Amino acid sequence: MDFSSFDAFDAGIDLGGLRNRSEIRLLVCYLLRALDRPIPKTLLVDAVLREGLANYFELNEAIAELLKAGNIDRDIQDGEEVLTITARGRESAELLETELPRTVREKAVNSAIKLMTLARNKRENKILTEPLPDGGFNVTFILGDEENEMMRLTIYVADRMQVEVVKKNFLEDPVKLYSSILAALTV
Repeated sequence: MDFSSFDAFDAGIDLGGLRNRSEIRLLVCYLLRALDRPIPKTLLVDAVLREGLANYFELNEAIAELLKAGNIDRDIQDGEEVLTITARGRESAELLETELPRTVREKAVNSAIKLMTLARNKRENKILTEPLPDGGFNVTFILGDEENEMMRLTIYVADRMQVEVVKKNFLEDPVKLYSSILAALTV
């Protein structure tokens, strides 16, 4: 692999991001190996892009090349395309991972974990939004699944922007809200 030249498009890349196609392919293998589970392709792409680590088109080209070379596999789970690393890709990632800057590796893995946690929180919890006739909204947060509802909390917010903020904050850490309320009621 040639890691010495910049041969990738750099539009959308932050300072310290990858500008070499071999490094981008290696990053995909590294991420899949580090997370060690089937990862939705959209989540992997979002994790890399939100940190400005690679160009969108170069990243998708790298995934296509890795699939063709047999370094990663593609499958469909719950109607979504997921990627997994093969033994060949795992071996490459283990041998060459130090060719990627540590900050790139850490940013990519942390971003992917955060997005996976957010996706899990969306699946496991519900948020209901009810517009009110006089303006504003009631937002209901339901922590837990339909069989084991741990908490149901309804709050009033004034506008759509506040709805989005409280939804985002709840989904980032629903247990924090539950713990805070429980602590306030029991202490």
